[in-house]
Amino acid sequence: MYLRLRDIREDKDLTQKELSQAINITQRSYSYYERGEHIIPPEILCRLADYYKTSVDYLLGRTNNPTPYPSK
Repeated sequence: MYLRLRDIREDKDLTQKELSQAINITQRSYSYYERGEHIIPPEILCRLADYYKTSVDYLLGRTNNPTPYPSK
C-alpha cells in the first residue's frame, strides 16, 4: 500500500532515520508505516506531504501527479 513512500524517500537519497528525524517520529514507527504494517495517522501523512512538498493523495497512490494542491 505504501510503496510510494519508500520510492520517494529513496529518490531523495534519504535513510529512514533521516526522514523520521525530519518529521519527528521514531525510525521504527516510520519503518512500520513504509512496510504497511501500521496505518499512517493523518497527522503523519500531512507531515510527509509537507516535507516532500506534495499531496497526501500522491503519497497514497491516489494520483500520479506529485504537484501539491494549491492553498486556499
